[in-house]
Amino acid sequence: MEDDREWMYKGRIVNGMFSNEWGDKVDEFVAFALRHPECVNGGTAIRCPCTLVKCQNKKFLNVETVKVHLYRNGFVSDYYVWIYHGEKQVHQRCSSSVRVSVGEIDQTVSDNMNHTTYHRMVCDVAGPEFNPDEEPNAEARNFYDMIRAGDKPVYEGNSKHTQLSAAVRMLEIKCRQRCSQAWFDDMSNFIQELLPQDNLMPLDFYSTKKLVRGLGLHVQVIHCCVNNCMIYWGDDSDLNSCKKCGHAWYKQKVRGSRNRLYIRKLKVSYKKMHYFPITPRLQRLYASTTTANEMRWHSEHHMEDGKMCHPSDAPSWKHFDGCFPDFLSEVRNVRLGLFADGFQPLMYEGGIYVFDCVSAGAYESKGKIDVFLQPLIAELKSLWGVGVQTYDISKRQNFQMRATLMWTINDFPAYSMMSGWSITGMLACPHCMEDSDAFRLIKSGKQSWFDNHRKFLPINHLYRRNTKDFIKNRKVTKQFPGVRSGDEILQDLNNRGLRKVIDVDAEVVNAAISKTCGWNKRSIFWDLPYWREHLLRHNIDVMHIEKNVFDNIFNTVFNIPGKTKDTKYPDVPFVLNKSQKKDVLEWVKKLRFPDGYASNLGRCMDANKLKMFGMKSHDCHVFMQRLLPIALREFLPNRIWEPLTEISLFFKQLTSSSLTDEELRNLDEQIPVILCNLEKIFPPSFFDSMEHLPMHLAYKARIAGPVHYRWMYPPESFFDSMEHLPMHLAYKARIAGPVHYRWMYPPERYLRKIKHKIMNKAQVEGSISIGYIMDEAAKFASFYFKEGDPTLPLKEKRNEVYLDDIVDDDMFEIFKPPGKAIGAEGKRYLADNEYTAAHLYVLMNCPEVQPFIDVFVTEKRKQFPNLNDEVVNVVTEQEFPSWFEKYVCS
Repeated sequence: MEDDREWMYKGRIVNGMFSNEWGDKVDEFVAFALRHPECVNGGTAIRCPCTLVKCQNKKFLNVETVKVHLYRNGFVSDYYVWIYHGEKQVHQRCSSSVRVSVGEIDQTVSDNMNHTTYHRMVCDVAGPEFNPDEEPNAEARNFYDMIRAGDKPVYEGNSKHTQLSAAVRMLEIKCRQRCSQAWFDDMSNFIQELLPQDNLMPLDFYSTKKLVRGLGLHVQVIHCCVNNCMIYWGDDSDLNSCKKCGHAWYKQKVRGSRNRLYIRKLKVSYKKMHYFPITPRLQRLYASTTTANEMRWHSEHHMEDGKMCHPSDAPSWKHFDGCFPDFLSEVRNVRLGLFADGFQPLMYEGGIYVFDCVSAGAYESKGKIDVFLQPLIAELKSLWGVGVQTYDISKRQNFQMRATLMWTINDFPAYSMMSGWSITGMLACPHCMEDSDAFRLIKSGKQSWFDNHRKFLPINHLYRRNTKDFIKNRKVTKQFPGVRSGDEILQDLNNRGLRKVIDVDAEVVNAAISKTCGWNKRSIFWDLPYWREHLLRHNIDVMHIEKNVFDNIFNTVFNIPGKTKDTKYPDVPFVLNKSQKKDVLEWVKKLRFPDGYASNLGRCMDANKLKMFGMKSHDCHVFMQRLLPIALREFLPNRIWEPLTEISLFFKQLTSSSLTDEELRNLDEQIPVILCNLEKIFPPSFFDSMEHLPMHLAYKARIAGPVHYRWMYPPESFFDSMEHLPMHLAYKARIAGPVHYRWMYPPERYLRKIKHKIMNKAQVEGSISIGYIMDEAAKFASFYFKEGDPTLPLKEKRNEVYLDDIVDDDMFEIFKPPGKAIGAEGKRYLADNEYTAAHLYVLMNCPEVQPFIDVFVTEKRKQFPNLNDEVVNVVTEQEFPSWFEKYVCS
C-alpha cells in the first residue's frame, strides 16, 4: 500500500466516468482486508467504509457490495489508516491522529480519544447486527442515546471527555469505591458547580443510570410460593395458587367492613426471586477483546513438565472431552462452575463471576433450593443442546456457543442441598456413602469416625493388624471399594424411586426413603444430559475442611472450654499447660507478616482466657500451614508433634498451584497413614467426618485440577461430622487437579462485595439486583478506559516501590526489596544466635550462592558417601557459612 492515500478522495470520477485506476486501488484495498481474517466476518464480509450513515466502518457487507458502495459514495472522511481492515501501521499522512492501545485493542484516535473509544464500546455491546440506519426499537434507542452522548463533549472546549465517557467513569468509580447513591448525587452537584453552566455532565445517579442503561444486562423477576414450594415459571406461570400447598399467588388486603373484601388493583406477589440469565452474560465475554481472547486460554495452554496448573490439565476435563468430542471441536465453548454457600448460587468461568439468582427463601428452604434452580437448569440444557449464536470480536466472526456445567463447589451444608446426600449421621461422608464404618459413642451419643481409615491402607500394612492403638482387639481386612461413578449413583437413585423436589409428591416419598439410606432427594442436576459422565460433580471446599481441622486441633491442644474435642481427660500429653499457652500466644502476638499476607493475629489473642478468637478462614489457612508446626515444636513430644506437622504439610502440598500426578499419588498414600497416626494420639471424640474428608482430596485434585479453582470460605461453625472429611482430600486432588481451582476465596470475597449492595433492608433482593447490574455495566465500560487493563489495580499499594529507582544491577537478588517498611524505623543489635540465623538465611536463599552450595554438598558426599539427604541438610546448615567464607577468600 502507498503511504500517500490521497487517491481515496481524489480521482474517483474523471470526465463523468469512474476511473479505472481508482477502481484498481479499491480492489487492492479489498484484497488487503481479506488478508486479515480477524477483520472478516463469515469469510466474505468486511466493514464497509463508505460515507453512508449506516456504514462508516460499522456494518459488515460482502466484498462486492462494499465495492459498489465505494463507487457510489466514496470513502468515509479521514480514513487514511485502515484500522478496521487489519492495518497495524500509522502512516505519516495521519499527522493529526495518535496511535494508542486500550487493553488489546489497537485503534486510531483523533484528538478526542474517548470519542472513538466509547463509540467502540457501544458497538461492542450492540453486536454486529446493530444497524444505526434502521428505525430504532425501545432497546435500540438506548444505544442511539449513548452514541449521541459519545459525540458531545461534556462542555465546550473539553477534548478529554464526552457526556458518555464522563458518565461511565463516574459510575465505575461509584461501584469500585462502593459509594452510596447519596454520595453520587452530592458529588454530581459539586461537579456541576465547577463546570460551565451549559455542561452536559449528568445531574445525579438517576440520569447517569438512564444514560448508560444500554450497557446493563437484564434480570428476570420470577414470583415464588411463600412456602418455597414452587415458582410461577414455565408451565406453572398461569396458576393462581401453589400446586402443592394451595397458598395464593398474590397478596390480598381487606378494607372497609368486615364482610367485604377488596383486592389490590396492582397484583403483589408474596415472594419473588431475581434470576440473572447466564446466556447474555457469556455472550458479553466475547463482546470485548479484553475478555474474548482469554476465553480460549485453556485450549492454547500446554501442560509443562507433567504439572497440572489448571483443570484443563486434569483427567476430569480430558475425560469429558473424550465423551463429547463435538463439544471439544469448538474451543470457544464455555465450561462453567457453580459456587453455592449459605448465601446464593454464583456461576463462574475462568475467574469471571456471574451472579445466578437471589431470593429471600432460597437458603431458608435449604433442601428446596432445586425449586429456585429450575431456570438455570433449563438454560444450561439449552446451551448444551442448541447453543446460541455469539459474535467473537477477537476473531470478527459469529459462532454457535455452547456451555456445560463442570461441577459445583460448596461448603458442607450446601453440599447436601446441591447433591441430595445427607451430611448428618453416620453416613455423612459423601464419598464412602454406605461403606462408612462410623459409629456412635456410648456416653456422648456423638458420631465418631475413629478407626475408619485403616481400610485405605495397603493390604499388608502393619496398622491393619494393630490391635492396641486403635479399637481394641480389632484387625482390618476390608478395603475401600472406591468412589461410585455417575452411572452407579444414577441407577441407585432410580432403583430407590427418589423424587425431585419440584415433583408434587416429593416430600412424602423422599421422607420415607431417606430413613433407609443417605439420600434425601434426587438432585435437579441429574436433568442435565451430561451430568452422569463427569468424574467429579460436587466439590466440598478444601478451605472449609482445612479451617475446621485446624480449629479442632488448636482448640483441643489448648483445651478451650466448650470447643475441645477431649472433655474427659484435660491432663494428657497433647494438651498444653498454662505457661506453655502463654508462650505460644506471646510468640503469635510478636509475629509480623508481609503486607497483605495475613491479618494481625495479635488482635485475635485473648491473654486472659488463653485462646485465639475471631480468626478468619485465611488466618486459619496461614496458621495451619506455616505456624502450627513451629508453635508446638518445643511443647509437645515428638510422637504427637510429628503427626500434627504431617497433616500441616499435607495441606500445604495439596494447595500448591501446580502438582504432578506422582506427587498427588504420594499424598493419596500418605494421608491414611497420617490420620491413623492421629488416631493413636487423640480420643475417638476428636474424629468426626471433617477429619476424614482429606482422604479423598488428593484423588480429586488429580482428576479435576488445582484446588484453588474449587475452594471457598467455610461457615462459622463446623462441629457435627467434620473430622472424617480430610480422608478424601487427596482422592479429590488426583481427580480434579490442583486444589486452588476448587476453593472459594475469590467468590466468597465477591459475595461479600455483593452483600454490600444492600442499601434497603426492606428490599434486599432488589438492592442486590440493581447494584449487581450497575457493577456489570461499570466493569464492561472500564475495559475501554485508556489506562489499560482495568482488572489490575492502578493505585499503588501502601508499601509498593519502583525497583528501578533504588536497585543497583550488581545487587544480589535477595536484597532487592519487594516493598518498603511501614511505620517508623527502629534499630537494634542482633544477638549472636539471631545474627547466625540471619546470615544462614541470606546464604541459603540467595540464587547467586546456590552454585557454591552445590560444590559444598558434592564435597561432603565424596567424603561421606553414605550420608542421606536429611543429614546433608543438617551439615550444610552447620558448616556451610564458615566453608563459604574460606572458599571465597582463598
